[in-house]
Amino acid sequence: MMLYFLVEYLHVLGAIVILGTGTGIAFFMLMAHRTQDAAFIARTATVVVIADAIFTLSAVILQPVTGGLLMMLSATPITERWLLASLALYVFAGLFWIPVVFMQIEMRDLARKAAEQRSALPDRYVVLFRRWFAFGFPGFGATMLILWLMIAKPF
Repeated sequence: MMLYFLVEYLHVLGAIVILGTGTGIAFFMLMAHRTQDAAFIARTATVVVIADAIFTLSAVILQPVTGGLLMMLSATPITERWLLASLALYVFAGLFWIPVVFMQIEMRDLARKAAEQRSALPDRYVVLFRRWFAFGFPGFGATMLILWLMIAKPF
């Protein structure tokens, strides 16, 4: 029973890291973007890319591992509807998160270049930021729904 609670703790911790890091990254990128200061955006995006690589990626990898262990330890079949819905939403969230990572890298690079050249942010940056912002809603919403399904197990 102790092993189950340890794995469950790690699973919940992973969910917290995904949601917390995602929220923090979104906030800091949005605040940096609002300044329209290319150098500040470049520095912020650099930290954001690192945070995503260290925290979000490790939690994203940890979730299916701990989830699978929880299923095994509790003898929960994969056919549980709440679990199937959670897994589908996990894939859905990933379809939005993976492109966002590449957008952040490109936005960082574009902001660096603009700062070095002491020029305005290029149109490509603006397009990427809008797309990045829009992708956050379904990706984050799916993650919030997964958390609710894990807790409520409604069906």
